[in-house]
Amino acid sequence: MTKETGRALVIGATGGIGSEVARALLAGGWQVRALHRDPERARASNPDIDWQAGDAMDEATVVRSAADVSVIVHAVNPPGYRNWAGLVLPMLDSTIAAATATGARILLPGTVYNYGPDAGDAIDEDAPQNPVTRKGAIRVEMERRLRHASSRGAKALVVRAGDFYGPRTGNSWLPQGMVPMKGPLKRVFNPARPGVGHGWAYLPDLAETMVRLIEREGDLAAFDSFHFEGSWVDDNAVFAQAIREAAGRPEAPIYRFPWPLVHAAAPFNETAREMRELIYIWQRPLRLVDAELRAFLGDVPATPLDQALRTTLQGLGRARLDPDGRAVS
Repeated sequence: MTKETGRALVIGATGGIGSEVARALLAGGWQVRALHRDPERARASNPDIDWQAGDAMDEATVVRSAADVSVIVHAVNPPGYRNWAGLVLPMLDSTIAAATATGARILLPGTVYNYGPDAGDAIDEDAPQNPVTRKGAIRVEMERRLRHASSRGAKALVVRAGDFYGPRTGNSWLPQGMVPMKGPLKRVFNPARPGVGHGWAYLPDLAETMVRLIEREGDLAAFDSFHFEGSWVDDNAVFAQAIREAAGRPEAPIYRFPWPLVHAAAPFNETAREMRELIYIWQRPLRLVDAELRAFLGDVPATPLDQALRTTLQGLGRARLDPDGRAVS
């Protein structure tokens, strides 16, 4: 077993998972380059990154920027769920072209959207991928293209995880759905049916896990995939309760998420349509089993839920902490 470091290109380095992976890479001694349409503005988010002007839709720019890297982190997504069909696959094709030209490994943060009801409640890496949504079908196609690219000189690693949360979370269910109001926490919304479990992925833990995996390059297959179980709760109401405790507001009310409003807005609003399409992940448990990951790494980063939520809520401006790290109202 050999730990490897080198140069990495991060596409989507200002987003939730992209920024966390970039930080984890830098902490591990990697040199990190990133593409952004406005590199001067992006540099303020992390001055230790080598920011270069570029667009993930421009294949030539991505290929040129990846010339001397061994890893390409493909963490870019359309904001607000918009125009997935028109943007997601062309952006991935740019990354695949770069990896094929250089022999680099693509690291793709995966999701649970690949899986339909036939996959069961507890899903390992060999579960059938028969999605029931457009977004899920796109995710399956992304992995199919990566698998094909791995037979043509590129390499790929997919790490699938549940819903993201963390102090620098971008578009995710926690800040946008469960605690959407700006400022100190006043209320929490629970999107899940009563008694339904849900999988959450604390971004700093997930990013560290991804870096540990790519540092084991010599032990990975040309196309490899792992599941990251993260912060699984048997009932998402437990997660909602933990949010208000972490915010120092144990008395804050917990309401059911207003799904009827989402259904009503869906015909007129693309973000609402995409949210409605994902309702199934809140109606039944969909747990990622990470036995293969644990067997491969031995130790998987796991920040305690209360600590992870305190850090998340403070970063999102939903809670304040005293000098000892305790939440204050």
